[in-house]
Amino acid sequence: MHQDTPDTKREAFPLTNLENGIVGWDSQDDPLNPRNYPPSRKWFLLSLVSIITLISPFASSVLAPALADVNGEFGNGSSIRGSFVVTGYLFGYGSGPLLFSPLSEIYGRRVILSIANFFFVLFQIGCALAPNLSALIVFRVLTGIGGSACLTIGGGVVSDLFAAEHRGLAMSIFSFGPLFGPVLGPICGGFIAQGAGWRWIFWVLLIVGGTVATMVMVFNRETNPTILIQRKTKLLRSKLQRPELRSCYETEQGPPRKHTDRLRRGLTTPLQLLFRSPIVSIIALYIATVYGCLYLLFTTVTDVFQNTYGWSLQVSGLSYIGLGLGFISGQCLFGILSDKIILRLQRRNNSVFQPEMRLPLSIFFAIFVPISFFWYGWSIKARTHWIVPIIGLFPFAFGMVGIFATLQTYVIDSYPRYAASAVAAITVCRSLFGALLPLAGPYMYRSLGYGWGNSLLGFVTLAMIPMPVIFYKFGETLRLKATLNLN
Repeated sequence: MHQDTPDTKREAFPLTNLENGIVGWDSQDDPLNPRNYPPSRKWFLLSLVSIITLISPFASSVLAPALADVNGEFGNGSSIRGSFVVTGYLFGYGSGPLLFSPLSEIYGRRVILSIANFFFVLFQIGCALAPNLSALIVFRVLTGIGGSACLTIGGGVVSDLFAAEHRGLAMSIFSFGPLFGPVLGPICGGFIAQGAGWRWIFWVLLIVGGTVATMVMVFNRETNPTILIQRKTKLLRSKLQRPELRSCYETEQGPPRKHTDRLRRGLTTPLQLLFRSPIVSIIALYIATVYGCLYLLFTTVTDVFQNTYGWSLQVSGLSYIGLGLGFISGQCLFGILSDKIILRLQRRNNSVFQPEMRLPLSIFFAIFVPISFFWYGWSIKARTHWIVPIIGLFPFAFGMVGIFATLQTYVIDSYPRYAASAVAAITVCRSLFGALLPLAGPYMYRSLGYGWGNSLLGFVTLAMIPMPVIFYKFGETLRLKATLNLN
């Protein structure tokens, strides 16, 4: 049954009206509507998507501790080419969502996610058997393309299953993977590379990813309401011999659009949201900048703890524990507070929900981000005890996870029907920043050192603290200014 929350207005679903030729849900409590699934089924479906969403970001950074071994085997002396082995995966993240997200809104979440997961697993074999560095980079890009689908389609699944007042907890669970996966990757990658060689990293990804992808393919179910009503419409047209019946989600009058027209318009949806919705554009740039800073940190952590503190390759991955604990703490706090704040603000607004109610929490989290850069950078410069820089990474991760989860959920709240494409718009932007900014890392730290190099990032993120306040104050105005043609 549909779960109501006291003092909140229940969302009205479009219903079937055969007299007017409209096919919708049979009732507001229609058990076939994903919003009305039992809680156990909702959380099971979300957990399936969340598991693969942990494996995919895990693959983005798992090779980082073994980069020296890769360069040594292939005789590579270029730091930029070496960085592409790691960041090339993110170039795949930057292109895959533009295809998979709109396709999931045209053909369904389940089939597109299964196809993408298959390619993610398949190209791990190419990485494991790569004969040279160029081939490895190409296969990393291809695995990134396949692995990107879960990041954005999962956002659509959250929108399909959960009403806005329950969406914060669901997003805190789903977004655990995209943020914690890159931290867990180097920890495991260091042990695998030292114990079995860097190629075994990809064999492990093949085994684990293949197992999880198979589970998702077998047990996952379609949740996109548009697709479910399309199937119902097709069935009723045949059963009732009424070819004029139309899905309640088709707003245009006249004959249905050609499939090629739907496909062409659907594939432009993420780019429309990115470039024609002012609030999505600004949020995407803000998240991308913070995300790029995360990957700039990744370029230093292993090197710092191996060269400054003398840690082995195997142990150096443990230096990411500070980031991991920060992510977990921020995730828990977001999950506890986000929906409670929504309910409180709804009561003050005559039980009417507005997406901007999601944003106040991001203001609190933004304050923590700059702290780490000053703490981490100057503790390394001063060669303090190794525990000091590890603790210094905690505030950044704590603040980043709150910003990421809050703003991504806000975008889903703003465009629930096109949630996958909305998340894709953000994912494309942040992935490109995450891929490109680390390329400048070696030069920046070589010129400025770890103290002033990280302080530069600290000043940048310090200057961006007012951005969440701007989102909260002007988000509704900017959102309503969007000139979109999505139907």
